[in-house]
Amino acid sequence: MENLNALAKTFLMAINQAQDLPALEDLRIQILGKKGEVTRLLKSLGSLDPIERKGQGQSINHLKDKLLQALTEKKEALAHEAMNKRMAQEQIDITLEGTPKRNGTIHPVSQTLEEVIAIFGDMGFRVAEGPEIEEDGKNFDALNIAPDHPARQEQDTFYFNPREDGTKMLLRTHTSPVQIRTMLNETPPIKIIAPGRVYRSDFDLTHTPMFHQVEGLYVGKGITMAHLKGCLISFLQTFFNNTALPIRFRPSYFPFTEPSAEVDIGCERHEGEFKIGTGQGWLEILGCGMVHPNVLENCDLDPKEYQGFAFGMGLERITMLKYGIPDLRTFFEGDLRWLHHYGFDFYQFPCLLNGLGHPCDDTSHEKGGAQ
Repeated sequence: MENLNALAKTFLMAINQAQDLPALEDLRIQILGKKGEVTRLLKSLGSLDPIERKGQGQSINHLKDKLLQALTEKKEALAHEAMNKRMAQEQIDITLEGTPKRNGTIHPVSQTLEEVIAIFGDMGFRVAEGPEIEEDGKNFDALNIAPDHPARQEQDTFYFNPREDGTKMLLRTHTSPVQIRTMLNETPPIKIIAPGRVYRSDFDLTHTPMFHQVEGLYVGKGITMAHLKGCLISFLQTFFNNTALPIRFRPSYFPFTEPSAEVDIGCERHEGEFKIGTGQGWLEILGCGMVHPNVLENCDLDPKEYQGFAFGMGLERITMLKYGIPDLRTFFEGDLRWLHHYGFDFYQFPCLLNGLGHPCDDTSHEKGGAQ
């Protein structure tokens, strides 16, 4: 018994003096392992007589339990101490500012489209839509475009394989087929704008294979060129936020309108700067005209009873002019830096704030374009 007490005292002191978990594990093996001191004592019980074996066995088991409890308590203390030390070394300074998260922005083309819809909405125009994969007849024939017109060549237009009945399908080259579909399905008066994606085989600084157009159509009785001019002058002055914006109509030619005109706005180029609304220069911005009688007849409308006007413009083009964006190709690259620079915050999105038909009142978002 004296040997057991001395052994307990020695091991308890060693356990208490253990500096870390590996040292404590070595002690556990030395005491309770297969070749440990307490294990050796338990194995020696077999050589004793039954009476002595019983008393000695109880003493050894009591020693084992006492040392096992001391080992467990010391292990918990060392683990807690190691955790505190690690936390002190890996402490995070919560006073530092976090990584900022940037909000998404509205794409400039989406912003411009909503402005256009809102402005024309105030004039009574509604939005009409149609398929982007269109019939050759609705894209060209119904619009009085001759079979040998250059726009119908494969180097300019994306064609699909012909159908079994011989009809050709293509990616629409303008949103004019929406006008045709509307006139075929509705009775005048018709007053629509047709925004959407269009496709042409072209790619450079000012052209891309896919871009956005918005076209307008007003068909009714007694519609004249004066109505067309008043509509477009009002739109351009509102869109560029300049009631004194110089605007001129130049005679031109389009197969689907007669008479036809190109619309120019006043501008100035001086020492690398470009400004809209000042100077003696002119910039073409859109095409327009009175709907050709052949187009009305192709849509089963009597040109002696109904007249109308139509116009069309590229959304990217007017966006570049208003917000000073120099390269059309950057519209489609998805560069987040570009989007954060030229994009618009949600609260500046007009139709989300005011509803369709109400023009955007915010004119503070200047990007170096129209002045």
